[in-house]
Amino acid sequence: MGYLWAKTLHILFVIAWMAAVFYLPRILVNIAEAGDVPAVRERLVLMGRRLYGFGHVMFGLALLPGLMLWMHYRIGGGWMHAKFTLVVVLFAYFIHSGIWLKRAARGGQLPGPTALRWYNELPLVLAVPILLLVVGKPF
Repeated sequence: MGYLWAKTLHILFVIAWMAAVFYLPRILVNIAEAGDVPAVRERLVLMGRRLYGFGHVMFGLALLPGLMLWMHYRIGGGWMHAKFTLVVVLFAYFIHSGIWLKRAARGGQLPGPTALRWYNELPLVLAVPILLLVVGKPF
């Protein structure tokens, strides 16, 4: 696979993964607001499970060309280590969202809708420095 194909596929799968990262917490907000309405709650949990699975697949697909770019084309530097660290934190956030989704599926309590709305903003706080590192390659 050539450099441009690897980079294109990496970006495409990262975009798809980030859609899941951004939307899964929003589903959690909706579950928290659904309260004790079983039909709505079940539908949202189903949507969340599908999105969580999709996100895992997209993360894996983004990782493969990303590793190829890093190892084969020797793309890197200090900025890459910083980016990778932030991506690991973002993946941990995604896993944590999945844990809350599984708790909701078992009928467990979630934080309130307001707290979940704030939680929903965390990926943006991580995505901005990741993008600045990729575009600017400051070190």
